[in-house]
Amino acid sequence: MGDRMKILVTGGAGFIGSNFIRHMLSKYGEIEIVNLDLLTYAGRLENLHDIKDDLRYKFVQGDIRERKTVERIVKEGVDVIVNFAAETHVDRSIVEAGSFVLTDTYGTYILLNVARKYDVVKFIQISTDEVHGSIEKGSFKETDILDPSSPYSASKAAADHLARAFYKTYGLEVIITRSSNNYGPYQYPEKLIPKLIIRALHDQGLPIYGDGKQVRDWIYVVDNCEAIDLISQRGEPGEIYNVASGNERTNIEITKSILGILDKSEDLIRFVPDRPGHDRRYSLDTAKTRRLGWKLRHEFLEALEETVGWYVGNEWWWRPLLRDEFIQSDTPWLK
Repeated sequence: MGDRMKILVTGGAGFIGSNFIRHMLSKYGEIEIVNLDLLTYAGRLENLHDIKDDLRYKFVQGDIRERKTVERIVKEGVDVIVNFAAETHVDRSIVEAGSFVLTDTYGTYILLNVARKYDVVKFIQISTDEVHGSIEKGSFKETDILDPSSPYSASKAAADHLARAFYKTYGLEVIITRSSNNYGPYQYPEKLIPKLIIRALHDQGLPIYGDGKQVRDWIYVVDNCEAIDLISQRGEPGEIYNVASGNERTNIEITKSILGILDKSEDLIRFVPDRPGHDRRYSLDTAKTRRLGWKLRHEFLEALEETVGWYVGNEWWWRPLLRDEFIQSDTPWLK
């Protein structure tokens, strides 16, 4: 992926998608990016306020589930589709799974079908480590079985299967990337790290599910975006590539790190009932991606400090979101 290329980024007003667009525009000169996003609760144009006037960038509000909308964009000439568009919050999928199936699975099918019809050169499907389910020891390789635990991860696993089927059946050049937990600027505050930061800033209790010993591998969003860019260029069609940092932390460790950065008391920690189907540990083997030449650039604690600093310094961005019950509630899945 490089100059003189037109890329359709779906879900580009979301957390990872907006960081990816920013990365691509800063790295490549003659690139053209169309951002298709429905602007649901987590997709916000504020995430791209700094590049909205870039002549290489165009925003289209629309739904990946609507074939006519997707066709209108793709038939004008698109070289690559990078599909970030998805419902992603596990708690919301427990409350209401239908939108996850429609967006994450059916929406991906629409994109794949249109890509095939209009001879899109390459299709990059953005997936997640959660499709594998939990692992007690070791790390998942790309070829390991998919065993999703939540409606969210099940919908993403289905999309992965569809993407590979379009490669095997129709020859569409599909590549799948699966990343571990991302963190960084512009992440919607329903997710763990921004939620903890904002609550700690207000001296509110920090809700931790169960015993807080669930383990996640945390990758700074810029590192993931760089990996996606590299994989799209050097990866083999039909293949899957894991992206992770090796920074495995329990939720309680993450919480204490944030409290330490903000100089807040650990008395703010509140243990609450665990959510249903909560995976204990995720871990990805990234040897295949590293063989392409990808290297992690950001050290965890330094990037976490930068992330905390971003939320401290950008209250304008997150304050309008605080009325969301999934941000305010300690156990939002108990609706």
